[in-house]
Amino acid sequence: MVQWTDFERATIKAIFAKIDSAVVGPAALSRCLVVYPWTQRYFGKFGNLFNADAIRSNPNVIAHGKVVLDGLARAVQNLDDIKATYAELSVLHSEKLQVDPDNFKLLADCVSIVVAAQLGKDFTPEVQAAFQKFLAVAVSALGKQYY
Repeated sequence: MVQWTDFERATIKAIFAKIDSAVVGPAALSRCLVVYPWTQRYFGKFGNLFNADAIRSNPNVIAHGKVVLDGLARAVQNLDDIKATYAELSVLHSEKLQVDPDNFKLLADCVSIVVAAQLGKDFTPEVQAAFQKFLAVAVSALGKQYY
């Protein structure tokens, strides 16, 4: 079980209160698909992913990016038991979708970059440390079924 400090809890909740999942989610997923093009293989049914502009404007990417951020927001509401919160998602991604768990880390990195850009100077090293810890816990919970 992860131990969260009061600062970490407050910081993680404050970040999610400030960001718009309909903006951050699509931007992070788009960034992941552009920077790590091999991740596109899991989104074959999404249609045109032929270049960065097509990815950024793809309605399926936009919708799924929001779903990803909404899933992270759900983890924020369940900080004390993210593994249980993500149990079904872990099974889905490992058994049905067969997503390489390393891709969760790549997407988390992209989320962090987009959040950092959105928060600007408020994304201090201390805030980043708390957010990175949260993302690492979420990634671990999503990968639980694999191990």
